[in-house]
Amino acid sequence: MPQKTKNTPMMEQYLAIKEQYKDAFLFYRLGDFYEMFYDDAIKGSQVLELTLTSRNRNADDPIPMCGIPHHAAQGYIDTLIDKGYKVAICEQVEDPKTTKGMVKREVTQLITPGTFMDAKALEAKENNYLTAVIQEGDQFGFAYVDLSTGELKTTILQDEESVVNECSSLQTKELVLGSDVSQVLCELLKQRLDLVFSVQKEQEETAEFAFLTSQIEAMLELNVLKTLLTYLNATQKRSLGHIQQAIVYEPKHYLKMDHYSKFNLELAQSIRTGKKQGTLLWLLDETKTAMGGRLLKQWLDRPLIHEHKIRSRQDMVESLLKAFFERIDLQESLKSVYDLERLAGRVAFGTVNGRDLIQLKTSLEQIPKIRQILEGINKGEWQTLLKDMDPVTDIVKLVATAIQEEAPLSITEGNLIKTGYNEQLDRYRDAMANGKQWIAELEAKEKVETGIKNLKIGFNRVFGYFIEITKSNLRTLPEGRYERKQTLANAERFITPELKETERLILEAEEKSQELEYHLFLEVREKIKTQIGRLQKLAKSIAVVDVLQSFATVSERYHYVRPTMTSNSHNLQLIEGRHPVVEKVMGQQEYIPNSVSMEPNNAILLITGPNMSGKSTYMRQLALTVVMAQMGCFVPAESADLPIFDQIFTRIGASDDLISGQSTFMVEMMEANQALRHASENSLILFDEIGRGTATYDGMALAQAIIEYIHKNVKAKTLFSTHYHELTALEDELEGLMNVHVGAVEKNGEVVFLHKMMEGPADKSYGIHVAKLAGLPDNLLSRAATILSSLEAGEITLLKEVSAEIPKQMEATKTKSEPAEQVAQLSLFSEISPKEQDILEQVKAMNVLEMTPMDALNALYELKKKL
Repeated sequence: MPQKTKNTPMMEQYLAIKEQYKDAFLFYRLGDFYEMFYDDAIKGSQVLELTLTSRNRNADDPIPMCGIPHHAAQGYIDTLIDKGYKVAICEQVEDPKTTKGMVKREVTQLITPGTFMDAKALEAKENNYLTAVIQEGDQFGFAYVDLSTGELKTTILQDEESVVNECSSLQTKELVLGSDVSQVLCELLKQRLDLVFSVQKEQEETAEFAFLTSQIEAMLELNVLKTLLTYLNATQKRSLGHIQQAIVYEPKHYLKMDHYSKFNLELAQSIRTGKKQGTLLWLLDETKTAMGGRLLKQWLDRPLIHEHKIRSRQDMVESLLKAFFERIDLQESLKSVYDLERLAGRVAFGTVNGRDLIQLKTSLEQIPKIRQILEGINKGEWQTLLKDMDPVTDIVKLVATAIQEEAPLSITEGNLIKTGYNEQLDRYRDAMANGKQWIAELEAKEKVETGIKNLKIGFNRVFGYFIEITKSNLRTLPEGRYERKQTLANAERFITPELKETERLILEAEEKSQELEYHLFLEVREKIKTQIGRLQKLAKSIAVVDVLQSFATVSERYHYVRPTMTSNSHNLQLIEGRHPVVEKVMGQQEYIPNSVSMEPNNAILLITGPNMSGKSTYMRQLALTVVMAQMGCFVPAESADLPIFDQIFTRIGASDDLISGQSTFMVEMMEANQALRHASENSLILFDEIGRGTATYDGMALAQAIIEYIHKNVKAKTLFSTHYHELTALEDELEGLMNVHVGAVEKNGEVVFLHKMMEGPADKSYGIHVAKLAGLPDNLLSRAATILSSLEAGEITLLKEVSAEIPKQMEATKTKSEPAEQVAQLSLFSEISPKEQDILEQVKAMNVLEMTPMDALNALYELKKKL
């Protein structure tokens, strides 16, 4: 009969530990398995596709459970982390063989999306950031760390929108919130970002934290770093020796782009697919190392605004461009450099294995070659970088001497340390080799002396070494020669005192050699750990080299030019510029280049022209060129003279923000507001079709007011595309505004878009022609053309629908003498009769705003009767 489950001591232990990790899956170690119970088991079985079983299945309330083998746990952990869950690893911290009663267990690590360290699951060219935010009044302390590389940075942000932008820019996986963060910010973050949220209320003080924050002065930055490091300490429960000293960064020291602008410009993520392909990052990424790939993305997120830093990068790119053969050799060397940053992180974290150390050695062996190549082309540009390029030869020598080239993945099963590195290990190995040689010689000797040719000496873990003789040969065996050990169906197994003694020596040597190898490996790891700072410094310099060679490779392949950058000029001359990504997709022969010319006193280009003609591409082309230039890359143009911009704002495309309940027009106005409030005269604004999300006159009024506001107050370089042709008259009123349009040629009723920008306003709209290209029905297009002609003539504001048949009213007035064609040509717009004119006057005289709904209905009824 089923019985009520009573918790065993083990389940009591499980429940006590689970209470501390309510928001995580608890992997509870039982022998060779990690087990999950209760809700963890139910949910885990669904997410991981495991079989759900139960503990005490005969009880009234059996405990749901499921388990995974401990040696296969990493794959399951990867899946859970990828889906945004946390995993608490609970291990046995006592040896069950020497413990009486319940084995003590503790959570040895809490793995979260922001603290994930698995090398196979992490994207090589992507950072994995963990971010922390605390609030003090209207200011926000902000810090982030990549546990896999050791990067640690902090800043102070002034508003909630900046916090969202920074988190979005970093693509942070997990956000640690201090207890003082406002509900407003929490709600905004949860609305806008798909993150794992964690809370860290306490702050610890340790010597390690004091070292990591020793360069930080602002109290708000110190506190947010403590919050972040305390969370790391609490979840990882191990040394954080590879974390680098915290660096303060200022977002205002880089070209600022908010989340919307980066999204609209498709810098790193395609709007259509959400992937890297088809983005500026995709175009620029010719990096050969994981470190270089990550740094390229960081540079793309934060282009420079200081002229001397931009020029320094340009100088190095130019030197690589001129040295073609050296650049090829450089690329070949970089291909053999593994991820030094993450290798250093695994050394500090204690997860590095023998193969990782061989990768480390292989990488460091390339550094002298890379230095030699750069010294050969250096004219002073590479001097600073070469100083940081320490080949760390002592680590190369250590690993080459200690670690086997074909090292196994495991660090506990031997065959890891080279012969000659340690005398005691060599003695053990000699004992094993000699012992096995002695056994081979013994087998040969016994075969001769007994005359039994199929006699063999074997080994298994239960009985050790033994002499095996088939039963058919037992009669030839001298009595008492061996000591019987085991009887099989068709053979007998024997031992001798000498064989057991040799076995003891061999097994002791094997066990002790494995144990010694493990400790020797740990010693090697600790020696390398003391040099992590040098490795990280080297990794940074190699990453810079890699990104710069990537710029040189792309610039040469697509014939880019070095732009002239000036921080104190508002002159913008981009001659025959191209959209770099569109050009790569279409090919250089098909892409039609366009110039952007804006004199210092010319703030606004008002762009008119048909749909599908390339207005948006033209605008994005300029923004992407600016981003590339301020990253230090060359740009797609015949020549480029550019000011250094401090911010880029875009409003391109139409999209609803359904999550927060905002319409296309509301999103449009919010993005416009960001630009109008925060842009300076050194900013770049791209506005595409502002005002189209509302009624025509509303939209036109807003568009004109925005243009006038930018012209008078902001004075930023602005590209403003519109279909409101009436706005082109502003060129006569606003000194800093110039009209340009995309050319089109009309021939035999067909339109050809030239995709070429020309001075002056567009002479007409081509919306109906675009509709024709889209395949709308011919009779619909013909009707639209009729309505358009009437609207342009100012004859009507709205044309009544005309059926294919002649209206019955016309039929009734038609006389028999009238020719049919005369009726067919009756004017749709006959003159208004005196009665109709009288009614129009009555309508004009009505004060609609003061009428009740019933009054309005009555008035409408009376007018209808008169008509």
